Formats: sequence, C-alpha cells, structure tokens
Amino acid sequence: MVIAGIDAHICDQCVAQANQILNEQLKVAKSHNNKQAALQLLKPTEIKAHLDQYVIGQDQAKKVLAVAVYNHYKRLNQTVDREEVEIEKSNLIMVGETGTGKTLLAKTIAKVLNVPFCICDATVLTEAGYVGEDVESILTRLLQAADYDVASAERGIVYIDEVDKIARKSDNPSITRDVSGEGVQQALLKILEGTIVNVPPQGGRKHPDQKMIAVNTSNILFIAGGAFDGIERKIANRLRTQTVGYKMDTQDIEIDLENLYKYITPQDLKSFGLIPELIGRLPVVTHLNPLDRETLLNILTEPRNSLTKQYKKLFEYEQIKLEFDKEVLEFIVDKAMEFKLGARGLRSICEAIMIDAMYEPPAEKELYITLDYAIAKFNKSDLKKLKAA
Repeated sequence: MVIAGIDAHICDQCVAQANQILNEQLKVAKSHNNKQAALQLLKPTEIKAHLDQYVIGQDQAKKVLAVAVYNHYKRLNQTVDREEVEIEKSNLIMVGETGTGKTLLAKTIAKVLNVPFCICDATVLTEAGYVGEDVESILTRLLQAADYDVASAERGIVYIDEVDKIARKSDNPSITRDVSGEGVQQALLKILEGTIVNVPPQGGRKHPDQKMIAVNTSNILFIAGGAFDGIERKIANRLRTQTVGYKMDTQDIEIDLENLYKYITPQDLKSFGLIPELIGRLPVVTHLNPLDRETLLNILTEPRNSLTKQYKKLFEYEQIKLEFDKEVLEFIVDKAMEFKLGARGLRSICEAIMIDAMYEPPAEKELYITLDYAIAKFNKSDLKKLKAA
C-alpha cells in the first residue's frame, strides 16, 4: 500500500520501519534520562524525612535503610581508577514482628528512588528443577521495573520479602532435599555477592531454546526482610535467660523483654536456619521495634495514608463527613494490642466497626463514630472471639 502525500509517496513498510526507528531512539533517550536522574543524590536525612511521612517510629531501621540507599548511590557514581579505593556494596537484612512496617518501608522508599526498585516474595522460590519459581525470577522483576534496560537494572535495588520462610527446616541431614529452604539459600549466594546471571526475560522456567538476558549483579543492592517468628527464644537462650526472666546471669544488665529483637546478631539468624554463607552476604542486620500502644495510636491518625484518613476519603465519595471519637481510637488500639497482629490488626478491627455503615450509608451527611457504636458493632462481629495465643 502506498500513502500519497503533497509532493511524494511513501509505502506502508517504510512507515512501519520509521516507527520502529523512532521507538528505539525514544527508548535510548529515556534510558539516558534515567541515568542522569540517578546522579542526583538524596541525603540520608532527606530519605528518612520522606519515610517519616508514611511510617511511624522505627527510627533506627529508617536510618540504616537511608544510609544503605545513599551509599548505593555513591557507589554507582564512583569512577574507579587503578589505585583508588573501591566501595563494596553492603546488603542488609531487616528483622521484625509481623505488622511492624518492613514491607511498608520498602514500598515507601521506592517512591523516592531514581534507580529501578522491585519487591520480590521469597515464599514462591524453589531450587532449580522443582515446582515453583527459580531464584533468577527476582532479577526478571527488576528487569521489568527497568523496562528491560539491562544497564539501568544493573544499578537497581531488590527487596526480598519473607526471607525467613526459606530458612533451613532442621539441622538433621535428610534423604530428601530441602528444595524450598536451604536449596534456595544456596542459589541466592552468587546472586547476592555479584555474578553474571542468565535471566529468562518473561520469567518462569528456563528451557534450552529460550533467549536469556545476561545481568551483572555486582552493583545491585539487596535488602532482605522477614518476621523470623520464634527467634526471640534463640536470642533469650544466647543471653542465658528465659523470656520470663529479668536479668542476665553474669552481668547486671537489664534486658528489655518486650523487645528482644534489639539484641539480634548474625549468630541468632544462623540458629534460626539461615546458612552462614548467606548471612555473610547480608552483613548489615537491623531490627524493627514491636509496636507499643502510643505508636499504634499514631499509626491510626498521623501518616499521610493513615486508616482514619482512608475511611474519611471513602465516605467523602458518598458526600458524608466522617468523624471518630478519641475514645473509639483508643478502643481500636486496645483490641489490636490484645490480638498482637501489629498495624495489620488495626484494619481488621476498623473493618468490623465500619462494615455496616459502608454497606448501607446513613441518610445524614455527617457520621460520628462514638464508643458505644464501636463496641456494639465490634461485639456483633466474629473478631471478638479472636484471642492472641
């Protein structure tokens, strides 16, 4: 087919070819702009200030995370001469109870980064050749975040969530292989340290006829996070105390029994089931504090995406102004502390209280949630039967 113009004609094949050339040029320009943006360094205090808008408390974890990301930027901008000191990457691991904000920290920091960032789930990973996803699939997600620009992906950051789920199941050698535990840890070793990995572009299983993308992981920063449920007993044993005791046997040092996570060391991670080689490749260990009553109350009201603001926004769509009595917020926090579900427990309790009002919005333009209303709705729900173990 020929397309007629004022002074000349052009065929459809030339139009398609010109379109392809333009797309390639635009992709190159976009990649160049991304690299230029990555050169703009964010100070650790600026990164932490952004995290403070969304995550309440956890100052130590925020500082460690901000410094790790900042040093990663500096590594990317370093031009190594023959005799210059080369900065090596410091992968880090975050440990904390469920609902304390590990994944939220990762999602929030992704908003301010000028490098590709992806969050991967370790629970679906298995050793190569078994049902599940290969370890290389975490790099596939990073490539997708970088729009398949390999040079940009090789400067990215990967957050591996639920890393405690790949812990070794037991210390006893068995005939059967631990394909979703120790096998995955062994497969992660070279990727974390830095090597050239052949990644299937669409994810899934590798097969001989598939084209692979070679990705160098030397400049990719890895951040791992996990709840490590039960590691408090390992810490207590190492401190030669029980979880109901008060002091160490040999030294007159008070132990904060409400927050044993603050005493965590790589030795405790090894006792939990991570292999020493993997721990050595995650040299920076930080913890998230359990949420106390005051922190939970702040989570309900202060962050930009706080639960009360979310519910107010939902009722705004119905032209209804929603207000919560202060006693209601304290009631919600008391129940969340009772259930020991962290910040996620707040949403469960709020849903139980608000479900009837959302199902059938009131005719009035204002809805004021009182303590009596909240107790009545909560007692109607099945949540009141939930008790912490």
